[in-house]
Amino acid sequence: MVPLIALVAGTALARLAGLAGVGPLDGWHPALRVGLAVMFVLTGLAHFTNPRRAGLVAMVPPRLPRPGLLVTATGVLELAGAAGLLVPATARWAAAGLGLLLIAMFPANVSAARRGLTLGGRPVTPLIPRTLLQAVFLTVTVGISFGA
Repeated sequence: MVPLIALVAGTALARLAGLAGVGPLDGWHPALRVGLAVMFVLTGLAHFTNPRRAGLVAMVPPRLPRPGLLVTATGVLELAGAAGLLVPATARWAAAGLGLLLIAMFPANVSAARRGLTLGGRPVTPLIPRTLLQAVFLTVTVGISFGA
């Protein structure tokens, strides 16, 4: 739920800044880019901070090798994608890459929900709400990739 709050709050604040006269943020498309970047900075940093990192490593499906390396790599990709969202020339490609990353990481969320894992001491989001959140996040990446 925290990533959704970051997406909504980041988008709303960026849109307000645009309405207040910050030209590069004047419009919903740039505001969504900022909101999505805020969300991916938040989730990307979690890949490197304890106790979140330990929970993310545990979420990697057991059949995949080197879960710590996978968590590090996905964290780096999330942070790089967030930076790419903030540069108009790379935003569409960054959003597309982040959308693919969301799809690639979704099996870890399914595995974690099925195994009843915790993240930061709290149960992971159950599968149905997590799937709905994932659909929202993917919709935003598609909107940025193919939007105005």
